[in-house]
Amino acid sequence: MKIAVIGTGNIGSTLAKKWSAKGHEIFLGVRDINNFKGKGLLSIPNISVQSLRNAVEQAEVILIAVVPPATADIANAMGDVSGKIIIDTMNSLRTKPEGYNDTFDALKALCKNTSVVKCFNSTGFENIENPVYNLVTPVPHHIGLDMFVAGSDAKAKQVATQLSYDAGFENCYDFGGDDKVVLLEQFAFCWINLAIMQGQGRNIAFKVIKR
Repeated sequence: MKIAVIGTGNIGSTLAKKWSAKGHEIFLGVRDINNFKGKGLLSIPNISVQSLRNAVEQAEVILIAVVPPATADIANAMGDVSGKIIIDTMNSLRTKPEGYNDTFDALKALCKNTSVVKCFNSTGFENIENPVYNLVTPVPHHIGLDMFVAGSDAKAKQVATQLSYDAGFENCYDFGGDDKVVLLEQFAFCWINLAIMQGQGRNIAFKVIKR
């Protein structure tokens, strides 16, 4: 799969590495190909850097992992994204895109594209980097972490789900349609609250357990 990664911070860089290892072709979409965060990614097979618009033109899937106030600029810079799947990883916790309640609504409106899903927003990058926990009690064992996706486009959710498996997650649970995106963001805030505000540390994760 051809994937444009917009935003080469912790989330974007980590997913670019995980997906390239699975054979996906990754285009890092940046404003200045000579000066951007994450240049070390270019030493990894299947990863190249392109102008933002060129990366988007070549891609089937676009992952956006920037700060929420940059959403409008990114949407305008991408150009025509019709027929492409957009994965929104952002959370409007401290800041929002101007004129919108959250990045998901902004992307759908500004890109004029309904194939937008929210995914990879509900945990820290450490859990994306290594979504398997080695537990020692009651006996030593491994447990795979879960990912979550929301949005009304079935195909986009199917693709995001597969990409979560390619990143190493054990399951990807469907939170529901566009109306559940806000709930998924609140779920992300629960992780942030426990990990950071309540001092549990970033090496915690959510796992759905069935009786």
